[in-house]
Amino acid sequence: MKKFAKIFFMMILVFACALIVACGKKPNSGTSEGDDLSGTYDITVWVSETEGVAALTETQIKAFEQANPGIKINATIEGVSESDSATQMIADVEAGADIFCFAQDQLVRLVQAGALAKLGKNASATVKELNDGGAIKAATFGEDLWCYPLTSDNGYYMYYDKSVIPEEHLDSLEKLIEDCEKANKMFCMELETSGWYNAAFFFATGCTSEWTSDGKTFTAVTDNFNSDKGLVALKGMQKLLKSTSYKSSSDGAEFSAAIPAAILISGTWVSGAVKGALGANYAATDLPSFTVDGKEYHLGSFSGNKLMGVKPQTDAKRSAVLQKLALFLTNEDCQLERFEAVGWGPSNLKAQQNEAVQNDPALAALAKQNAYAYPQGQIHGSWWDISKTYAAAAKTATTDDELRTILADYETAIKGLFSMSTDEKEAFTVIGKFAGYDWNTDVEMEQKPEGTFMTTEPILFKAGDEFKVRQGKSWDVNFGKDGVAGGDNVKVEEEGYYFVKLVYDKATGTASSLTLEKYSPSHGWTVIGKFAGHNWDFDAEMEIQADGSWLSGEIEFAVDDEFKVRQGLGWDMNYGANGVAGGDNVKITEAGTYRVKLVVNADGSAELTLVK
Repeated sequence: MKKFAKIFFMMILVFACALIVACGKKPNSGTSEGDDLSGTYDITVWVSETEGVAALTETQIKAFEQANPGIKINATIEGVSESDSATQMIADVEAGADIFCFAQDQLVRLVQAGALAKLGKNASATVKELNDGGAIKAATFGEDLWCYPLTSDNGYYMYYDKSVIPEEHLDSLEKLIEDCEKANKMFCMELETSGWYNAAFFFATGCTSEWTSDGKTFTAVTDNFNSDKGLVALKGMQKLLKSTSYKSSSDGAEFSAAIPAAILISGTWVSGAVKGALGANYAATDLPSFTVDGKEYHLGSFSGNKLMGVKPQTDAKRSAVLQKLALFLTNEDCQLERFEAVGWGPSNLKAQQNEAVQNDPALAALAKQNAYAYPQGQIHGSWWDISKTYAAAAKTATTDDELRTILADYETAIKGLFSMSTDEKEAFTVIGKFAGYDWNTDVEMEQKPEGTFMTTEPILFKAGDEFKVRQGKSWDVNFGKDGVAGGDNVKVEEEGYYFVKLVYDKATGTASSLTLEKYSPSHGWTVIGKFAGHNWDFDAEMEIQADGSWLSGEIEFAVDDEFKVRQGLGWDMNYGANGVAGGDNVKITEAGTYRVKLVVNADGSAELTLVK
């Protein structure tokens, strides 16, 4: 009996020791006990192009390694703007970054393209616990969290020079304009150049623009800009548009420009530049109100978040490390470090309570303006161009009828997005700042052969002109320098007539090249026929003129000679008598020396004449 009791006591002692060892064991760095995430991981990270963000991210990744012994991260960190990263990811998910930052309005597109890995149950619970409700909503699609909130500051408000603007004038647009005009300083707000900013006037009067998507394309829009409320918005906008102090800009450098700004409507991303320029006169607050027919309307704004996503991985261990890293990079400490470095507003609840954050003038102004802000949802890519046109037109309008016409044209344009044919949706166009255009006109391209798109006529580009190519007159699919999806603008180095050429793979949604081809006779129009000893065996070159017409050199014609004009030394495009496409030969009834002149109209019709 004593022997049995002794054995039993020893068994209990061994079991207790085992429990003590197990309970005292230090957990490893995995997502659950027993996981081993040790290893070296080569990854690509896309962060904001804002100066200092890439270097800070590198430092934060090293801190992650220190907090997670055994995990080594070899990170290639690249600056890609939050507005372009989604487009680049969607164009080629496999070639995209492993971790990337993007604006909240791109979430649905990324989920549908398979470019985001859904958060697990534990990670979702942690993110929801740590971040504000608006940020959680921004990171949610359906019932699931798909990314990590990075900021809660993607909105705009008013910066001003305290030495020029009296505090008692801050809520009156009219008084602020008077102050700027009196001081011969600028009131800067992007109205003609950005629908994101000019929507503030429409939100002020209660207008809305809500877009419905079936997950693949936009199916409907509910928009009441073309209304009595919209008319009031344009009247309010005109007060600033017609002011001598107005400048269409959101650049913080305006406070140190040749004619400096006294007021700038912008966001947190320029706070450093504004502070540097204004010094002790630096101040920020919410947007003002404007008055129409005795009623005041407080300017609204868009609000939103920056988010950090993780690309789906085939290796579960690698996926766990990337999710762990993304959670770390968006934690309280990292968000506060970004606030201190570049002034970004945290989404993390504890970080928001930080004394420095709460005392920051820019973030305080944003918080104040958020009472009048509308969360930015999914919006058709073409809306951003269409919404600029009413501001530009309102600048010169003088009557209510003209303003109503502007709003009616706007409504027609957005409704037209839903009546586009399949061919129109798939067609590519050139848009940019060239030939008198300022990112407000799409120049058509023709597919010939399949997969190669080229402008139908050469474009006169000047050195320094810029352009991009986009599909369906929308920014959802666009290509820039070197054919990069969502890439930088293509900048023209040398003045001349060029064709824009895009080589595009529809199956992968990628472009292999975007180039300029200088005009040559093989692209242009020529005269061919029976004249001057030739018998339909010679092409006389025509040169493009400043007005876009084409003109041949002098040709000696005899009575009964005949000719046509054709493009690219082929017969696919040719014009004959009376400018008819593919029409009868032009017959000479009076001998003489002539030049042949061709004018091709936008609708494809032509005028073909002889100039003596």
